[in-house]
Amino acid sequence: MTASLARPDSDATLDRVCEFLTTEIAPQAERLDRDPAALRDAFFQLGERNLLCLKTGSPRTFRQFQMQIARYSGALAFLQTQHQSGAAFVVNSENETLKREYLPQLASGQKTVGVGFSHLRRRDVPVRADRVTDGYEISGTVPWVTGWGTFAEFAIGAELPDGSAVFGLVPLAEIRGEIAISEPMALAAMTSTQTVAATLDRYLLADDKVLGEKPPGWIDRSSRKNILGHAYFALGCARAGLDAIARAGERRAGSARESPDRARERLDGQLREVEIEIFAADFKLADLVGYEARLELRARAIELAGRCAQAAIVATGGAANILTNPAQRIYREALVYSVSGQTPDVMAATLDRLSDRG
Repeated sequence: MTASLARPDSDATLDRVCEFLTTEIAPQAERLDRDPAALRDAFFQLGERNLLCLKTGSPRTFRQFQMQIARYSGALAFLQTQHQSGAAFVVNSENETLKREYLPQLASGQKTVGVGFSHLRRRDVPVRADRVTDGYEISGTVPWVTGWGTFAEFAIGAELPDGSAVFGLVPLAEIRGEIAISEPMALAAMTSTQTVAATLDRYLLADDKVLGEKPPGWIDRSSRKNILGHAYFALGCARAGLDAIARAGERRAGSARESPDRARERLDGQLREVEIEIFAADFKLADLVGYEARLELRARAIELAGRCAQAAIVATGGAANILTNPAQRIYREALVYSVSGQTPDVMAATLDRLSDRG
């Protein structure tokens, strides 16, 4: 495994994570991409190692974790980050009773939660809530909820009449007359994560399941503050692309190895440079790097993931067109990371970066 320059060698948690990923996850990455049951088992293996609540601990360790898990399995990275985000919502909740009940069991996966609130970014929010006597009555369709069959609940966000939003835990299950779940979506990548739409019809979010309220515009401010968060998945995907190029080169003899080796060396240098800059912007120089510069770094990470993935396809040759080929999986994962957590600003920065290459 090629070490990243950004990785602190002294972090025992990351050493444990990397050993698990290389020995248990990497050999079955293609299966995890297609098989929901296998992916579910891998998720709970993270729970057995108490790795499902890292987002509530050291931010730097969590960023490293995001990058490493995306390197070895995009599907597992995507599934577990939904739970990590849901767990963070519980940890930061105003509901002390709920926190006492859930916190001891979130890291191990004894309690599982997904998320369903990205729709709050939409101008016409599709999920609405009204205050009633013993909670909130919620109606509407949550268009994206990942983890059907794995997560028992998800943290929903619903807009209130004044433009603020209420958050709470809702069963990720069919409840006749109250919650309807769609068939899992036929996604181009990471289909095994079982992403569905959840439609609620006057569902009562009882007070004991309420996580709290957020003021109008909260999600936009949160996205600006955490604009580099999704960049780490793109960095891990880029590293996966370089791993695939290395494997392709090893299968070639003589001068045929020169092109893959040369491409990998050049891309590796570019990736290390972007890793260092992103970690510096997020931690060491956090107070000095402005929003526009962070946007540019996010766009660079997205672009580099795409370039490394395409280089892996080219280096692999015709076999990369087979759906189960590792290079093909990485190429599709790069697609996901190019739009994950996308805001209008991220879209503009990414398109500017891609269109200016010529």
